[in-house]
Amino acid sequence: MTEQQTPRALADLVGAAVLATRGVAFLRPGLAELLRSSVGLGAGRGTSGAAGASGVRVQRRKGSAGLDIEVYVVLSRGHRALDVTRAVRAAVVDVLAGEAGEKVSAQVRVTVTGVV
Repeated sequence: MTEQQTPRALADLVGAAVLATRGVAFLRPGLAELLRSSVGLGAGRGTSGAAGASGVRVQRRKGSAGLDIEVYVVLSRGHRALDVTRAVRAAVVDVLAGEAGEKVSAQVRVTVTGVV
């Protein structure tokens, strides 16, 4: 992660790349997004911002310059989980390389939380 990028900003960039991946329906919503949608407060809000942060977690590794990135996705029906998770991981690595301008040490975990 570059010095200018906060974990939140990087999570938003990663979230956008993940959403553009074929087979990903959406990022797992967090509790705040579920409550907003049930009360009607979420009307007109996109999937960026808080929703992106709830489905993507970025943390610096303790004692090293690497990153730990967790991505939680819901797949579109008809797509193989293995293929989509590999594509998501590749998209995350590409975003990291593009932001840093070099290869970044990162451990990327992709978890499929559902299929719609």
